[in-house]
Amino acid sequence: MRLDGKVALVTGGSAGIGAAVAERLATAGARVVVHGRDEQRTAAVATRVGGVPLVGDLAETGTLADQVLRVHGRVDVLVANAGTGWSGPFVEMRYDEIERLIAVDLVAPLRLTHQLLPPMVERGSGHIALVGSIAGRTAVAGEAVYAATKAAIDIFAESLRLELRGTGVGVSLTVPGVVDTGFFAARGRPYDRSRPRPMPAADVARALVDGITNDRPETVVPGWLRVAPVVRAVAPGAYRLLSARFGEQVQSRRESR
Repeated sequence: MRLDGKVALVTGGSAGIGAAVAERLATAGARVVVHGRDEQRTAAVATRVGGVPLVGDLAETGTLADQVLRVHGRVDVLVANAGTGWSGPFVEMRYDEIERLIAVDLVAPLRLTHQLLPPMVERGSGHIALVGSIAGRTAVAGEAVYAATKAAIDIFAESLRLELRGTGVGVSLTVPGVVDTGFFAARGRPYDRSRPRPMPAADVARALVDGITNDRPETVVPGWLRVAPVVRAVAPGAYRLLSARFGEQVQSRRESR
């Protein structure tokens, strides 16, 4: 899909992966709408890419699609990147924290896709770019709900792609590993492993935009992470032993991206 002149909405675009994606889309000629919760950071990214800022909490509002359509009249590319998380034992999560995480990480991408997809199908052109996580394929102790939402996004992308075959609308899924953003610091438990080393957000953005322009159904970043789900599938017993030995220590800390 050529991006020159296309209208692209990037959720969670005020920092990290979202900001890097917004910059790369703008460089490719897209008209970018930058969504974020922080007004100043969102405006700063929008200014940098020559785009439009939209501020809002995806857990609390269902009007983001209407706001974008009022600005440009259409959306050609949806990048559903915004996400939140929670780190700690599942039984220590309050129910409102469970609901918020599901609302932002799963319900919001589905809702936006449901709102913005029909006009794409009518035009015979468009793209839904979803952001998953390796946690949704390998499981992570202390992040049970986050991993569950990402696993759901994974299968949603695959199912939607099958539905949209022949319509001219593409669906891509980017599955990153550890990324060097504020995600870990914000959760109150910084990433403390030596391996795998966190990769730059720009690497994920490059893979995501490449997935849009070349209609790639799926990209895992870095590529070697494809091995982990394979091991889990063919040797689940060995995989669980390794996970138990090398998995992160569970602590009661919240996180957000």
